[in-house]
Amino acid sequence: MLQILSFVGFTALVAIISYYATRSTDETSSDGYFLGGRSLTGIVIAGSLLLTNLSTEQIVGLNGSAYKEGILVMAWETLAAIAMVLTAIFLLPRYLKGGIATIPTFLERRYNKTTKALTSGLFLTGYVVVLLPIVLYSGALAINSMFDVPEILGISKTAALWGTIFFIGIVGSIYAIFGGLKAVAVSDTINAVGLLIGGLMIPYFGLTYIGNGSLSEGISTLLAENPEKFNAIGNQESSIPFATIFTGMMLVQLFYWGTNQAIIQRALGAKNLKEGQKGLIFASFIKILGPLIVVVPGIIAFHIFQGNLANADEAYPELVTKVLPASLVGFFAAVLFGAILSSFNSALNSSVTLFGVDIYKEFINKEANEKQIVKAGKLFGVLLAVLAMVVAPFIAYAPNGLFGYLQEVNGCYSIPILTIIIVGYLTKHVPAKAANIAIILGAILYIISQFVLKPYVFGKNNYPHFLHVMAILFIINIVIMLLIGKFSPREIAYEQKFTKEVDITPWQYAKLFGVAIIFIVITTFIYFS
Repeated sequence: MLQILSFVGFTALVAIISYYATRSTDETSSDGYFLGGRSLTGIVIAGSLLLTNLSTEQIVGLNGSAYKEGILVMAWETLAAIAMVLTAIFLLPRYLKGGIATIPTFLERRYNKTTKALTSGLFLTGYVVVLLPIVLYSGALAINSMFDVPEILGISKTAALWGTIFFIGIVGSIYAIFGGLKAVAVSDTINAVGLLIGGLMIPYFGLTYIGNGSLSEGISTLLAENPEKFNAIGNQESSIPFATIFTGMMLVQLFYWGTNQAIIQRALGAKNLKEGQKGLIFASFIKILGPLIVVVPGIIAFHIFQGNLANADEAYPELVTKVLPASLVGFFAAVLFGAILSSFNSALNSSVTLFGVDIYKEFINKEANEKQIVKAGKLFGVLLAVLAMVVAPFIAYAPNGLFGYLQEVNGCYSIPILTIIIVGYLTKHVPAKAANIAIILGAILYIISQFVLKPYVFGKNNYPHFLHVMAILFIINIVIMLLIGKFSPREIAYEQKFTKEVDITPWQYAKLFGVAIIFIVITTFIYFS
């Protein structure tokens, strides 16, 4: 009962604070609803970025990978910090200068409406088919396990799964659809504090468990008895071969942190460039500490359970059950619930924004006013949420390795979109048809590569890692776009206009802190190599 009370209490506290913090925001305007009235500060942006990124599938999945492979999987976390620095220094000033609400809006200005429609369609497809159902499913599994929902309610695991999925989906929808971005961002910030505290509890209690009450003894024992788990350089058989860090890994990170609507929308809502850069830089510093939450517990679990768990993905929940005091389980479950909601409602809020601004206004009702755009976006959000809730339970019947497979699938749209954004900002004469060809061709070539050539022609063991494939296709796409730009350039060179939506004076310490972050990341890899 104490666990349930602490869970409900913390969750209700977040909801109440979010409500009072957003009462003054004008959510009948598109800026107020979609971008929080362009009023977000650095701290709020940082908290929201971290919570949007961190959810149950990442906490459970990465710790499961660390259980099997060790610290080398930290690349997914630490290299993200470099991508966030590049976004803060290079991309964000250009986004805010143009006063855009969505990435496809920039693509329309730089290329044409077809580019915008193709990109919005790719983003929405990824959210509906991949992200939303996966977040709901993995979140429901975590909550059901921590509270043993089937046992408490006396129902089957399947019934409990459906019920928890709809509970998470409905609560997340209320935040995202009826509160807008500011409600999402404020609740994320509060949950970020809880997640940092709760997430750091697990390695602390785990290490003191190993050290018989002594944290330092636990660290010494873990390092001494599991040296193979602390090598950051992955071999060719690992999930992250070392060479991929210099190819597709950085491209994936740059796409995620610099062009993914669900992520970058937090920075687009900044009150000015200075606050946006502060948010990204603050978040990147904390991101370096991410392995303490999503990697180290997996290694601790390997030591405690001696590698005897049948399923590596059970490592984190088993560790929590083993080392966390019963009085803290409710609080930790509430923190995880916040992380689940954050990923769900952030993707949903971004889907609503993409539909309202880029599809409804552009293709369905060109005469729509601000209120009509917001209303159409909310209705679309309700439809998406219901679809995701209906699809999510069926993931239970999918084959093993689904999450890894879905990460690979994301390459269908991540690399083509990143390509046209980078070329769009670095060139002035590449035409719209080059971008449209790159989006379609990039997606088709990746699908053929990973789902035809790899399994049926060359075999999985004789084919390049999918991160290498992404890098190769990135270069091919850029070459194709530049060739088209050379032989069939735009008649008028593209010039980005300053819309003066916000002040774009950069933060004076952005580059200094950016260099420091990159240095820390490189030093970390050298230390663990």
